[in-house]
Amino acid sequence: NRFLLSLLVCSKSRTSGSLKICSKSIIFEPDDAVKVFFFFFSQIYLIKEENMVAPYKYERVKKRVTFQLEVPGKTEDIVQILLQLHRASCLDKLGDQTAMVAAILQSRLARTCFDKNSFQHVTENPHMECVAEMVSPLVTNAGHVCITDCNLYFQPMNSYPVSFCAIHGLEVFCTENDLCSDIYLKFYSTKERDELYYYIATFLENHIAECTAESYMLQWQRGHISNYQYLLHLNNLADRSVNDLSQYPVFPWVISDYSSTQLDLLNPASFRDLSKPIGALNTERLERLLERYRDMPEPHFMYGSHYSSPGYVLFYLVRVAPEHMLCLQNGRFDQADRMFNSVGETWKNCLEGGTDFKELIPEFYGSDSSFLKNLLGLNLGRRQGGGRVENVELPPWASDPDDFLEKMRLALECQYVSEHLHEWIDLIFGYKQRGSEAVAAHNVFHPFTYEGGVDCDSIEDPDQKIAMLTQILEFGQTPRQLFVTPHPQRITPRFHNLSATPSLSSSELSPLSPSMESFEDLTEESKKMAWSNMNKLALQSCHKIHKEAVTGIAVALSGDSIFSTSQAYGRRQDTLMGHDDAVSHICWRDDKLYTASWDSTVKIWKCVADDISSNKRTQFDLLAEFEHEAGVNTLDLSPAGTLLATGTKEGTLTLWDIASPLPLNQLTCHSGKIHQVAFSPDSRHILSVGEDSCLVVTDVQTGMLIATVHAEQEQRCFCWDGNTVLSGGMSGDLSVWDLLSSKVIHKIPAHSGAVTCMWMNEQCSTIITGGVDKQIILWKPEY
Repeated sequence: NRFLLSLLVCSKSRTSGSLKICSKSIIFEPDDAVKVFFFFFSQIYLIKEENMVAPYKYERVKKRVTFQLEVPGKTEDIVQILLQLHRASCLDKLGDQTAMVAAILQSRLARTCFDKNSFQHVTENPHMECVAEMVSPLVTNAGHVCITDCNLYFQPMNSYPVSFCAIHGLEVFCTENDLCSDIYLKFYSTKERDELYYYIATFLENHIAECTAESYMLQWQRGHISNYQYLLHLNNLADRSVNDLSQYPVFPWVISDYSSTQLDLLNPASFRDLSKPIGALNTERLERLLERYRDMPEPHFMYGSHYSSPGYVLFYLVRVAPEHMLCLQNGRFDQADRMFNSVGETWKNCLEGGTDFKELIPEFYGSDSSFLKNLLGLNLGRRQGGGRVENVELPPWASDPDDFLEKMRLALECQYVSEHLHEWIDLIFGYKQRGSEAVAAHNVFHPFTYEGGVDCDSIEDPDQKIAMLTQILEFGQTPRQLFVTPHPQRITPRFHNLSATPSLSSSELSPLSPSMESFEDLTEESKKMAWSNMNKLALQSCHKIHKEAVTGIAVALSGDSIFSTSQAYGRRQDTLMGHDDAVSHICWRDDKLYTASWDSTVKIWKCVADDISSNKRTQFDLLAEFEHEAGVNTLDLSPAGTLLATGTKEGTLTLWDIASPLPLNQLTCHSGKIHQVAFSPDSRHILSVGEDSCLVVTDVQTGMLIATVHAEQEQRCFCWDGNTVLSGGMSGDLSVWDLLSSKVIHKIPAHSGAVTCMWMNEQCSTIITGGVDKQIILWKPEY
């Protein structure tokens, strides 16, 4: 007797309902709420008896069940499916059973197609149809996908209502600012998945921005999205979904104080050390784990459990998803003392427990507090002290569940966390996730948890393969690695003075909060005003004073004289033989001359301006020399004058400390010559443009490339404020770019040929451009 099919039967009276045939069960769902039994060979499990969510009841009984179908014509089809599944269940190996069930499913999918009568509008035109699975917690549902010129549909084989998403927004599969995906599809064919994706992307190409880790990073750094939003985006990019319990979004514990009556968000002691994984926060426990790690045979790992797994997710969500917990744990809730009873107790166990290293989930920083309350009246058992498991016990500083979540949100967005969140990102999504950096950070988990850690395709034995996949799913999975270099720190503004009291609202503290200053510097305000109106540049005057292309522009400190260069003739006052090849760029700051050359060097000279104006032989003293592997085409000095950025003919950007001959960071960010590099006003980022038609943003602190924008044409020169770029291209147009959306927001006709150089005054209120048309044009933003 190897008949593994299970039957759902009702009470002895005749009851109408729906019959569903699954891979290893027959399920009867009555139309109304009556007793429902699983008939599992000679064993029966009573699930949701009297429509109450409770642990399954078990009885040993033999019973014969008779189903009468309302559509007799389907009887033969159902019997055939039952016989096929019965044969699958009689195979010796679990792997063979699984393979045969999959074959039965694919056969049925091949014999059916999408029912176009389900279209929302009769005028819709289908573009493509394919088969896929809709993924939801603990369940996958096979069916047909159809995309039209208006909607994306999923039609399951089990005749559930058709799911559809209107193709009108940025994201098709999830709603903006919402955790839950509307529809999460798993495709059998990567070709069909890609075709569907590219069709949607083409449909939305004028409505969407580039959604990469780097683009979100730049928005986060600049304070345009919150810490919460950024973490959601990273989880999404790392293939984490609320529809997949084995890869549920992971969020950090940020607060360490769960015992005080007042939560002080200005005290660093109130926070967890975000540079360490949970397992490394307790020094004594870490020493024991490291001792075991050193004595452990291959494969080495420091922690015997993961920080995110289906069991941990349902540990937190048992009060709102009890049926998932019962399904995962064979019809039982966990022991009462091991349930999520107290926030403080859970944090303490994560610090002191020998096998508990779990992080949090997004719900702890959301607005729905129902997961903290036993609103369903579940019987979750009694603790050893005799008390029933009811609502989650909150810290003394929280007056109720809503207040708790509000303070958790404030903590996540506060200055301390904003300044240190990048350290946690390094551990979970970044360069400390794997390799020697992970070892040094005490962040090593079992190899099974890492993407690519086990090659399941190389396992020939089907049973071993399924056992391995099951172990991976149940143990927990590390997110896909998004960054391989240190993540840059957030640019944090000044915050209002605060202590977390019940009267404090979330609007009083956010990444976009104003400064503590009662007013801002008028110069900064004027700069912001100018850049906000950069798309309204008005031509003031145009001058054609050169016989060849204009190659450089400078303005006297007094602002009353413009100096421009070209292959023109002029009176030479002095000559300095400082390089072995052409000088490509010069910069003068604080009596120092910075020269770049195609001889692969940059040199710094001591040069006093008064000596030049006196028409005497100028004394140039060489102060420093920086060597490169290719000809240097451009350079820029940071606003403070301590850092130097250089760009070469081969596309290499190098960052130097003026006081040292060794580079701080170096990366090849262009596939050809770099035309210009420039620091942002706050010296946090460097923007570069090259002959590969790309605008590239690099983080100064880490040397990480954080944004690449592809232009339609080569951009030769630019000015920028850290967010917005005014650039000159080969066509002669000026382009205003929004780096956060990676788009041109305005184009301004300027020169009749390539724009070769650009100058902007300190107040950003005057712009001068030069081009190959031999013209110099003066511009001003109109307010």
